[in-house]
Parts: sequence; C-alpha cells; structure tokens
Amino acid sequence: MTIVVRYFAILRERKGLAQEKITVAKQVSVEALYLQLFGEHASVGLRFAVNHTYVSASHLINDGDEVAFLPPLGGG
Repeated sequence: MTIVVRYFAILRERKGLAQEKITVAKQVSVEALYLQLFGEHASVGLRFAVNHTYVSASHLINDGDEVAFLPPLGGG
C-alpha cells in the first residue's frame, strides 16, 4: 500500500525533506512506521496524525493515508 508521510521540525531536518510517498508491504501502526523510518521508538511528546486528525500510536494505517509525525515544539 502507498501512503504519504509528512515530517515536521527536527524530523524534517533529519530526513532532509518535508514529505515523501512510500510503499509499505502490510498494514502497520503509526508507531511501527515511525520505528521503520527512524530506527528508534517514538520520543515522549511525539504526536501522530492520520489524514489531518490526531491518532494514538497504535492506529493502523490504510492505503492512501497521509501520516504526519509532529515532534514536541520548544523555544520561548
């Protein structure tokens, strides 16, 4: 299945791009997808969104979904 993944803040810097279209072989949770893409478990405060709606880490991704990884923002 094909999905669009969007990266924000530090994750965009780490990947070197704002979004990409990827193919995954089977249905996975958003947290499992994050682990596949970054090789590490999600950090505290990381939020997940699917199709512009916040979801839990266990939410399963479907073909054609847009997944966004939103790290906590800092600053002041």
